[in-house]
Amino acid sequence: MIGKTPINPLIVLALAIVLPGMGHVAAGQPQRGLGFAFFTLLLALLTWHTTGPDISFIGRSAGGLFVWALSIPDAYRIARVNYEIWRTGAGAGAAAATAR
Repeated sequence: MIGKTPINPLIVLALAIVLPGMGHVAAGQPQRGLGFAFFTLLLALLTWHTTGPDISFIGRSAGGLFVWALSIPDAYRIARVNYEIWRTGAGAGAAAATAR
């Protein structure tokens, strides 16, 4: 990320809230984001099929919602760390030190 301005962490947060995994993709970790999206869908389907029809929508998709809820602060944290490294210029200094 040297020289390239990272995306604003608040935009990443908004994307993570709207779609599972999209915050990670925007923050530059697409594999992690696709993993979160996959397991959100998988666990939502699993809990949907293992619960009865008398359970609410939230209850029937609780597994997927749990993974989605875990992915939101994770995406924000990654974006915030990337942004702070870029803002303070530590990324350029660390890259120059390892290149020697």
